[in-house]
Amino acid sequence: MVDLMTGGFIVTREVKVERECCILDRDREGQRERAMEGLRRSIASPALVFVLACAALVMIPQVSSTRFIVGAGMGWTTNVNYTIWAQDKNFYLGDWLFFVYDRNQMNVLEVNSTDYQNCNSDNPLHNWTTGAGRDVVPLNVTRHYYFISGKGFCYGGMKLAVLVENLPPPPAASPVKYNSGPSRYTFRGQIVIPAVFAIAAVWDSFVRFW
Repeated sequence: MVDLMTGGFIVTREVKVERECCILDRDREGQRERAMEGLRRSIASPALVFVLACAALVMIPQVSSTRFIVGAGMGWTTNVNYTIWAQDKNFYLGDWLFFVYDRNQMNVLEVNSTDYQNCNSDNPLHNWTTGAGRDVVPLNVTRHYYFISGKGFCYGGMKLAVLVENLPPPPAASPVKYNSGPSRYTFRGQIVIPAVFAIAAVWDSFVRFW
């Protein structure tokens, strides 16, 4: 009788332990699934941000600034016709003028149109002279700029006038011809943008499968 009771007690205890193990297993499985779901979200969010950032970068037109050495190899000096030097150049917003000259004699003064014509350096709009003989002028406004050198050097030809304009828009995309290579702008529009969306689709499939 005792053995029977004891055996029944042991069987009941084993069943109880087995039920508790099943409950623990289900809890662990649920925790694992919640952790995997959180991991998928944490991966998917940066991936989405990355794809959107790539698309934004692709859609932004590439703009590069140009630094013009005034007078090219002659630099900023006398007996140089700076009107001829500038006439075949386009100066756009964001470009730079680089004046290279003898710091012990010349300078770089920005003046108005009247003082430019008369070589008057008494009331400059801005003195760009730094004392090193290597002065950089940013062209950050679309307008006419007038530069001269004081100390009488303007009369020797040290005067420069430039017109700064906005960068023209990129050319409109034209139909692709097989007998000619696509332009840089067309290449970006037809290759890079689809590539970005293809990468996004592959990544989305990977996240869903995982």
